[in-house]
Amino acid sequence: MKELATERLVLRQFDDSDVDFVFDLYARWEVQRFIGRVPRVIADRAEAAERVARNAAFDDDPHGIWLIAGRDDVRYGTLLLKTLPASGGAPSTETEIGWHLHPDAWGRGIATEAARRVLEHAFDAGLERVLAVTHPDNAASQAVARRIGMRDEGLTDAYYDTTCRLFRIDCARG
Repeated sequence: MKELATERLVLRQFDDSDVDFVFDLYARWEVQRFIGRVPRVIADRAEAAERVARNAAFDDDPHGIWLIAGRDDVRYGTLLLKTLPASGGAPSTETEIGWHLHPDAWGRGIATEAARRVLEHAFDAGLERVLAVTHPDNAASQAVARRIGMRDEGLTDAYYDTTCRLFRIDCARG
């Protein structure tokens, strides 16, 4: 998986050194409350280690799951670019962008900066459009989607077997 960088951030592959951070991140209700059809926090460090291993192995260029870190390797969260699962198990050709940030990183523009870099990567790789889906009540993630140029397409039940607010951005390159 390609490492990506911005002025402040490095988006890199997960490794074993990230387990404690992942446990801290996903064991927080304030992070998990809008993730998944039935949100839940991870139970223990072993579950965090499994998630790190899955994320480290995920490499489907241009798709990826990156750890967001500062240039000093302070960890901030996760940025994903992956195939968006359609409701009912139907195949999908859509690509989803998403972000999960530690509360210590909220309000600092980190999600916006990381997402802009991943969108650039996606469009450079030839993707023509990228979608984001958020819980209808997740105003913070919706604000990030708008800041990175995504347009609000309204509510949909087309993905994840639940109602989501859908955002879309199309590649501007001709």
